[in-house]
Amino acid sequence: MNLANLLMRIAKRLPERPALAHGNRELYSYRELAHRVCTLSGALRDRFALRHGDRVGLFMHNCPEYLEILYAVWHAGLVAVPINAKLHPKEVQFILDDAGVSLLFVADDLDVPTLAEVVSVASAQYRALFAAGAQAAMGPYTPGDLAWLFYTSGTTGKPKGVMLTHDNLLAMTQCYFTDVDTVTMNDSTLYAAPMSHGAGLYNLPHVLAGARHVVPESGGFAAEEIIELGRRYGKLSMFAAPTMVRRLVDHCASHGCDAQGIKTIVYGGGPMYVEDIRRALQVMGQRFVQIYGQGETPMTITALSKFHLAQTEHARYLELLGSVGVAQSAVEVRVVDADGSDVSPGESGEVIVRGPTVMRGYWNNPGATAQALRDGWLYTGDVGAFDDDGFLTLKDRSKDIIISGGSNIYPREVEEVLLMHPAVAEVSVVGRPSAEWGEEVVAFVVCAEGKSVATDELDALCLAHIARFKRPKEYRVVPALPKNNYGKVLKTELRQALASK
Repeated sequence: MNLANLLMRIAKRLPERPALAHGNRELYSYRELAHRVCTLSGALRDRFALRHGDRVGLFMHNCPEYLEILYAVWHAGLVAVPINAKLHPKEVQFILDDAGVSLLFVADDLDVPTLAEVVSVASAQYRALFAAGAQAAMGPYTPGDLAWLFYTSGTTGKPKGVMLTHDNLLAMTQCYFTDVDTVTMNDSTLYAAPMSHGAGLYNLPHVLAGARHVVPESGGFAAEEIIELGRRYGKLSMFAAPTMVRRLVDHCASHGCDAQGIKTIVYGGGPMYVEDIRRALQVMGQRFVQIYGQGETPMTITALSKFHLAQTEHARYLELLGSVGVAQSAVEVRVVDADGSDVSPGESGEVIVRGPTVMRGYWNNPGATAQALRDGWLYTGDVGAFDDDGFLTLKDRSKDIIISGGSNIYPREVEEVLLMHPAVAEVSVVGRPSAEWGEEVVAFVVCAEGKSVATDELDALCLAHIARFKRPKEYRVVPALPKNNYGKVLKTELRQALASK
């Protein structure tokens, strides 16, 4: 089914319900939003002569126009190529060229790459696309059509275009209701994380339920603004990276905010350490859900629900907090060894996934597709272990495992311990070549504001909680950790820093 049907149906059923707001300002009802989408869909086909399957780029900060363009692209039978607004122009140009983008929608303040057809959403040209007001019929659709061509962050090489179909994203949407959270027409969803990524994908369950979509005036994450919008609208849900959660929790703790207007914060996209989620629950209460997914199976591998996070009486509660939850309802998840055989509970191996959410493959990259998709399973490259209850704990990316003296060391295990120190705000652990051991552990530590920490304190902490061979051989205190546009720590840059000294 074409995803644009979700909007068209709710516009008929709940035409006057508020659909889109910009900060405190209500913009459109569902009837009005659907009208704009149908009009823009016609312009895409008539004015720009786009045809079924053509690619349309969205290179913008979060803005109200994002949703109407996205749904117009689908309504017209085209493919959306969302591009993170923080990317370098060369990175953007690579995506445009690789995807064969025919038309690009941009924001005025961005450095626009070379392309024949570029439309700024702030221009008279964009406004003119709605002038005719003609209601175009939905474009052609066939099962398996692409909906979203998502380019990976490219931290280890050139980005790859993940081909996600309408059916992939519909299955993801159904998982949201079953495994993540309920949504009603009285709810609102806030776009504080990039709409070019997971936050944008989560528009779908909220459109299906007829909820309100709120784009903050800042266009991104601002803790005070989020709290105010929660009070303004109530029953507010949002997707956030763990770094955003920490900042929001810090704000609430320092300002005494009750955060009552916030219904649900879905977090994912990077490791959430046990101490961080414990503090989040203490400060903001039971309003968190963790999801684990990849661009290749968006938002849909496992989930750690509010119910799970509230099980404080569980005999292994801290282990549960450190997990990423249980398999989502539409997918099968296994942990396998190098031969593809299942490992026993408690043993580590590669996480693999099968189900209707898994991508069709990588755009124009059959070699990478064959590497990732084998015998119907997506090989994620993540290392994890199931417990006896079916909870999955991620150890690390397979490329990040440190092998020292023939023993595997999982950086996250060391990071969890170091974050127990009250003076440590962030930490990232990587391996450094060692003539004696093969590799040795190095920890990059960011201190909390106004605090410092001594190496012997960190050493003592590690020796009290993990095996001696796992403790770092060196601690480097740094002002900040290098991160990509989605907030993930770039361990490749940390390794490069070690190699250059």
